[in-house]
Amino acid sequence: MSAKVAVSVRFHPPPEDLRRYFTSFYHTEITAPPGELVRDALHPEWGGLRFFAGGRPEARIADGPLVAGARFIATGPTTRSTDFTLGTTRLWGVGLLPLGWARFVRQPAADHANQVVDGDRHPAFARFTPLADRLCAAPGDPLAELAQIIAFFRGLPAVRDIDADRILAIHAAMIDPEVVSVTQLVARVGASQRTVERLTARHFGFSPKQLLRRQRLMRSLAQFMLDPSLKWIGAMDWAYHDQAQFVRDFHEFMGQTPREYAATPHPVLDVFTRERARLHGAAVQTLDKPEGAAPTPNVDAA
Repeated sequence: MSAKVAVSVRFHPPPEDLRRYFTSFYHTEITAPPGELVRDALHPEWGGLRFFAGGRPEARIADGPLVAGARFIATGPTTRSTDFTLGTTRLWGVGLLPLGWARFVRQPAADHANQVVDGDRHPAFARFTPLADRLCAAPGDPLAELAQIIAFFRGLPAVRDIDADRILAIHAAMIDPEVVSVTQLVARVGASQRTVERLTARHFGFSPKQLLRRQRLMRSLAQFMLDPSLKWIGAMDWAYHDQAQFVRDFHEFMGQTPREYAATPHPVLDVFTRERARLHGAAVQTLDKPEGAAPTPNVDAA
């Protein structure tokens, strides 16, 4: 990235009545010289909505379809990185926790897993188009726009029978670093394995085993991004049997080796990770606890 490219981000915690549904609302400004693009890749994450006023990105997950020219990009939960290029722009991001997906998207998460789409053209995200109309217009006052985001989600109709208690129980167990097997997760939730598997597919997007593997990797990646001096061997989560297992997981989830990742510039994600850790508590959104509780303690956000 050119030294003249600037990236700034501000994270806003959801208000108390919405905290169980969202990771954060965040406002980002990217300023680049004319014709210059920023290239980076989002980590595996929960579903999200992003609204652009200014340059619009090109985005793709692995070898999936390229989304280009969209003012409103929506993603399902992911276990792969999302590559993107972007010029000067201003954007709002809305991170959806699994309960937020159930409450506001209301579609089986597994049907949208590892997908990035034009939110204006995809029927699953049509209800968010009015919010895009407000946020993708000429830039306004960020605090006024934040108030519009909050009012919009407060104004959406309530949904019954989304099994909130069990979604929250699964989420809390899944992000506990001491829970490293499906057997432990099922025991913690107090439901049958079949029930847990059905609920994770519908609201989390993946099987319990895949989700636990993603958590293990993201704890490691967050440690490394906050303190590269640890090297990968120092950042590697304790639940890995050996370095070879970590490298296999890293390549599967990130599409490259740890060494390749470390050698690649991350002009946007470096800023996001450090600011998120400083202001929001957890370096990456998959480490957020449900209902706005503190992040998992083994990730050093200092």
